[in-house]
Amino acid sequence: MNIPEELRYARTHEWLKEEGGVFTVGLTDFAQHSLGDIVFVNLPQEGDPVTAGEAFGDVESVKAVSDVVSPVTGVVKAVNESLLDDPAQVNADPYGAWLIQVEEVTDTDELLDAAGYEALCAGEEA
Repeated sequence: MNIPEELRYARTHEWLKEEGGVFTVGLTDFAQHSLGDIVFVNLPQEGDPVTAGEAFGDVESVKAVSDVVSPVTGVVKAVNESLLDDPAQVNADPYGAWLIQVEEVTDTDELLDAAGYEALCAGEEA
């Protein structure tokens, strides 16, 4: 399982990368592997608010439909429109195929570092 050291993680299996006050959010390798082949992605619009701990969209896989939970509170700055036409990018490159970018971010206290996230995943696999 791939868990990049430079990212932060939510207990709901989203990753975050901060650059200049903008947080890029995507699904982790663990999440995409658990979901199976992703066939549809439903994302918010630019300017929509997101709240930590609440769903901002969902992904549909061959197994089920799963909510994508926001790891932070803020405002959607950008949406990865290419996923709407090719949602399988999430399976092919989970850390390259981001979902949304969020600005005006608060509520980052619950985020895990790579070691903490790896321990969380190990507990869920047991």
